[in-house]
Order: sequence, then C-alpha cells, then structure tokens
Amino acid sequence: MLRRDRHSVVATEPVGPYTLLRVERGDLEPGVPGQFFMLEAPGRVLPRPMSLSLAPPGELGFLFEAIGPGTNALAELDPGDRIGILGPLGNGFRLDVDRPLLVGGGIGVAPFPYLSQTLDRPDAILGFRTRHHAEASELVPNAEVVVEPTRVTELLEPGYDVLACGPAPMLSAVRELAPEAQLAWEAPMACGYGSCYGCVVEVGGHYKRLCLEGPVLAA
Repeated sequence: MLRRDRHSVVATEPVGPYTLLRVERGDLEPGVPGQFFMLEAPGRVLPRPMSLSLAPPGELGFLFEAIGPGTNALAELDPGDRIGILGPLGNGFRLDVDRPLLVGGGIGVAPFPYLSQTLDRPDAILGFRTRHHAEASELVPNAEVVVEPTRVTELLEPGYDVLACGPAPMLSAVRELAPEAQLAWEAPMACGYGSCYGCVVEVGGHYKRLCLEGPVLAA
C-alpha cells in the first residue's frame, strides 16, 4: 500500500563517487525491483525520485549521485535525521524471465542490487565512466564491468532476457540488439504519481509518463 511517512536515516556511505543512503524501513514495503520512491530533500520544495537499491531487514537503501542541491542535501544527511518518503511508485521489472541478464550504465546500476537478489544473482554487464565510478559494481554480484570507451553493448549476446537501466542512448542501443528487453528509463519527476507531467518521455514514437507507465517499459 502506498504510504508517505517520515523515516530516520541510518547512515550515508560513499560508494565510489556515489552515495548510499540507508534509512529505517518502518512500515514501508520495498515493492518490486525497478519501482521508485520520492525522497524529501531537506531545504528543497520538490522531492527526488530514487530507485530502491537494497532492502535488508529493517532498512531501505538508495544509491544516487550527488549532482545538484537536492541530491547534495540528501548526501549530507546525518544518522538520526528524518525525511519524508513516498512509495513504492510506478511499475518495476517483470520477474517471470527464464534467462535474466542485467545491463546497466552509470547510476543506472541503482536498482540492480535489489533486482539481483530477487532473481538469485544472475549475470550482469555494467558500464561506467571511470574505475572510480565502477566501484558501485561491488554491490551487484556476478557482474562483468566495462569502462569507457568500451560499451556494454559490445558484450551483449543473444539468448538472454535483458533487464536494463541507464542513460537513454544506452537503452536505445540495447533495444536495437534486444528488442524484447525491459528498459528502465530515467527522467526528472516532481510528483511521482502522474499529476505534473514532468516525466513524459518519447519511447518508440509514443509519449509515456514514466511515473505511471514506467519507469520500466518494454523495448
């Protein structure tokens, strides 16, 4: 059930250049891998959408890159601080796949630790800008890692049920090679439940509100 509650911060931990924010779960359900939560950013009017990265007992974990005022405010939270969280929201990955392969780029790795655990640690291909960014791959078991200029699509082979998350150019390239892939798209979001139309993207010639129809869409 959808809930908006305030939750205490357990810790903020560096993972390469990224931040892992751990909060007390309370009564929140983790939802399906690929769904997202709206996190209150201290001092900012709008919350920030975050994929769930980890769901250990009693906690929820969110991996993100601090690149603006909102995400920097979240990265600077201290244990015991409390923030509002709404979720889970949107549509996650379909889990009824026979031969899953996780394909991620950059911070698109965020939903994969939870997804990997749910799917019993399938193979993964992860691409990053630098070796420093690639430290996030330690959260995803059985991952083959590439660093620019090598692209994840160079390692992609046929015969897999691809579940992908990353920047739009990467997802478009994956779609060309794996037309049946499940793709988790990224877009700014203001509300998280379809009212603001701030997350509309064009996918395959059709416009989609990612917070309602996604963020995971069929290729």
